[in-house]
Amino acid sequence: MENGNAAEKLVKIALSARDSAYAPYSGFKVGAALMTSGGEIYTGCNIENASYGLTCCAERVAVFKAVSEGQKDFAAIAVACGSGDFCSPCGACRQVLAEFGGSIKVYMCNHRGEYKVKTVSDLLPGFFSL
Repeated sequence: MENGNAAEKLVKIALSARDSAYAPYSGFKVGAALMTSGGEIYTGCNIENASYGLTCCAERVAVFKAVSEGQKDFAAIAVACGSGDFCSPCGACRQVLAEFGGSIKVYMCNHRGEYKVKTVSDLLPGFFSL
């Protein structure tokens, strides 16, 4: 996914997915757009719970939706939050993404649609694997 237009499209979809977030406790809404190697896109948003440990991040929601539909070959994911900071996946999400490949591109976005790009391996060097 080298094409800037494709990256910008993925970022816009992640920003839109953020609108569906359920974040009544933190108020920190996150959206994700996961692209398969075949170009299909699966979205996710963070879903909080009063029992904080049961909260699920946007990235994992997108991955789980894709896997539940039979997809396991991912090219890129965009992660967007509502602040001026670039939204980086948490450690748990990094490990879940690593399960499907260290070369997945991660577009870390802010609320203006600006982004930085890294790979999963850049974000989680030496990730756990069996």
